[in-house]
Amino acid sequence: MLTTNTILIALIPLLYAILYLPTATENALNFPSLQKENILLLTAHPDDECMFFAPTIISLLPFVQLHVLSLSTGNADGLGDIRRAELMESLEVLGVKEGNRHIVNHLALQDNITASWDSKIISDILSSYVSDLDITAILTFDRMGVSGHPNHRSLPEGVKHFIEATTLQPPPKFFALISVPTSTKYVGILAPLLAKFDLYSTKLLAGILGTPGRTDTMPVFVAGVKEYLTAHRAMRAHRSQLVWFRWLYVLFSRYMWVNEWNLVRLG
Repeated sequence: MLTTNTILIALIPLLYAILYLPTATENALNFPSLQKENILLLTAHPDDECMFFAPTIISLLPFVQLHVLSLSTGNADGLGDIRRAELMESLEVLGVKEGNRHIVNHLALQDNITASWDSKIISDILSSYVSDLDITAILTFDRMGVSGHPNHRSLPEGVKHFIEATTLQPPPKFFALISVPTSTKYVGILAPLLAKFDLYSTKLLAGILGTPGRTDTMPVFVAGVKEYLTAHRAMRAHRSQLVWFRWLYVLFSRYMWVNEWNLVRLG
C-alpha cells in the first residue's frame, strides 16, 4: 500500500526533472524573429538585470546580439562607482559580452524611489543607442514596473515616446515585462513548476488534438535549475545590495524563474 511518504519520495525526482531544464513558449524563439537581431534590454538600475530579467537574458543570448543598457548607476546612497562595477560583474556572469554592456549617468536620471524620470530624456538617450547599435527590439518593464518603483515605471513611457517620435522605419518592436500580482510574485519554486505545467500541458493537448501550436500567445521564458543558479550568482555580484530582504527575494521571487512578455502595439 502506498503511503504519503512513498508518494512524496517518488515525486521528488519527477519534480526535479521538470525543474531541471529551461523551457519557453513556441513563439519565444521568434522574439521577435531572433535571426541576426540586435535586442536592447533597458533597465533602470544595476541589479535589475538579474533580479527581473535573467531568464530572458540567458535564453536569448545564444541566438541574438543582446545589449543591456542601465539608465543610472544606482547612486542613491553614493555608491554609483561601486554599483557600476557590480553591474559589469553581474553581466559577465550572465554571459553578456563586454562590448554589449552599457550604463548611463545622467543628472536627470538618478536613482530615486520617489521620482519619475522624464520620458523625453529617456527617448533622446535611446535614440543614439538604437541608431548606433541597429536595435530592432527594445525590452523593458511594463507600466507597473514589477515593483512599482517610479524609475522602473518611467522606462516604458520613455520607450513609447521614442517609438512615436522616431523616423526609423520600421521602428523597433517594444516588449514589456508583465507585472504579476503580489499574490503570485513570491511563490518560490512553485512559479516554474506551474509555468512549466501550463506550457507542457498546452503542447501535449495540441499534440493530442493534432492542432498547430499557437503563435499569438505571449512569449514566456522559464529558467531551469542551472539558469536559476546563474541568476543567483549574478545577484551575488551586487555585494553592496545584499541586505536580508534581497536574499528573501532571490529565494522566492517569480522573476528569478519566469519572465512573461507583452508585445506593445502603438498607434
